[in-house]
Amino acid sequence: MANVNIKFNNKDYLLSCDDGQEESLKKLTKFLDKKYSELKDKLGNIGENKLLLITTIQLIDDYFDLKQKVTNQKRKLDDISNKFKEIKSLAIQYKDDKDVEIKKLQNELDGFKKTIEENNTLYETMLDKTTQSLEKIISNTESLSKIQ
Repeated sequence: MANVNIKFNNKDYLLSCDDGQEESLKKLTKFLDKKYSELKDKLGNIGENKLLLITTIQLIDDYFDLKQKVTNQKRKLDDISNKFKEIKSLAIQYKDDKDVEIKKLQNELDGFKKTIEENNTLYETMLDKTTQSLEKIISNTESLSKIQ
């Protein structure tokens, strides 16, 4: 334990604290002394005990206000976190839906390609048969011409 000399309300006090906490205790005491002095200047000399009680009540009021603000901010952060999770879930679902849609379109495109290839092959076959038929007709016509 460490001992610390502090000044409060123009009086010296020797307080004990855990080792390493000396500076923190000095800061806290300085803050408390400042609040106490402000109230003393504002309210006058109403007695040390009453002034200490009022100072404590004000500090506790500040503490509870701050605690409520922290609670409200935590609630807001929780709401934002929940909304983020919801948006993330929606984004994942949207991506999954789009992946399914892309797969479906890819399958349709593959089907169109296959149909085009089949039609192209059919066209080429028909063109070959037509060419062969025309060649036969021309050949027959030439043969008939020679006969006459």
